[in-house]
Amino acid sequence: QTPPMGKILAIANQKGGVGKTTTAVNLGASLALADQRVLLVDTDPQRNLTSGVGLKGQQAPAGNIYDALMTDEVADPSIYVMSTNVTGLFVIPSDRNLAGAEIELVPMLARETRLRRIVQPMRDRYDYILIDCPPSLGLLTLNALVACDAVLIPLNCEYFALEGLADLVGTLKRIRAVLNPALDIDGVVLTMYDERTNLGQQVSTEVRDFFKEKVFHTVIPRNVRLGEAPSHGMPVILYDVKSRGAEAYLALAREMLARNGRPPLTSTAS
Repeated sequence: QTPPMGKILAIANQKGGVGKTTTAVNLGASLALADQRVLLVDTDPQRNLTSGVGLKGQQAPAGNIYDALMTDEVADPSIYVMSTNVTGLFVIPSDRNLAGAEIELVPMLARETRLRRIVQPMRDRYDYILIDCPPSLGLLTLNALVACDAVLIPLNCEYFALEGLADLVGTLKRIRAVLNPALDIDGVVLTMYDERTNLGQQVSTEVRDFFKEKVFHTVIPRNVRLGEAPSHGMPVILYDVKSRGAEAYLALAREMLARNGRPPLTSTAS
């Protein structure tokens, strides 16, 4: 059964440096380019997503994701949403206070569902809501996994790529049993792929054996432009649309839309 309106995806992997934030920013921007309305939610205290869309140190008048999580009654969560320099791409930013949220959430009532009450009411306003998770399986990631329909797992093409994934899959099982019965793995994205190495191909084969058809055909290459774009506060499609990184994320967005039975990406001049 398809969820009403928007699809909520948590972008999660408890390993750091696998391309979670890069994927959130650039997949979000690529979907927005395809006339999808996209909301990015930055739940990582490192707040790289917030600065990656050019909003470093900024927040909505009502505050940011930290304020939203800590507020008991949120009548209209859209008061935390900010627009970006990409048409159709919106964000709930993060700030450094979020580092304390892992501890502050512990004694709270229904602490695992605090993010859900923020994103669920907004799902009819967006085609996609992408939640960028911190590199751990703590309470912030748990909140994202309870709030979402499915998980998008970025995996970098290096040794030990699959190591630790058993923990994530185990966590998903527990959440499915108790808090979010519909939770699914939406897909696995191979990142930082270098086709010149045997290793990249080996890892790709291993991951496809393990996750089967869940793995996207599109792989994200190692690309200098992808690394440079965040320091300019913009997605790679604005920074260098002809780069291999930009092309890969546009292809990933097309593949995701096709999988979800949404209209294909057209480069319509709006």
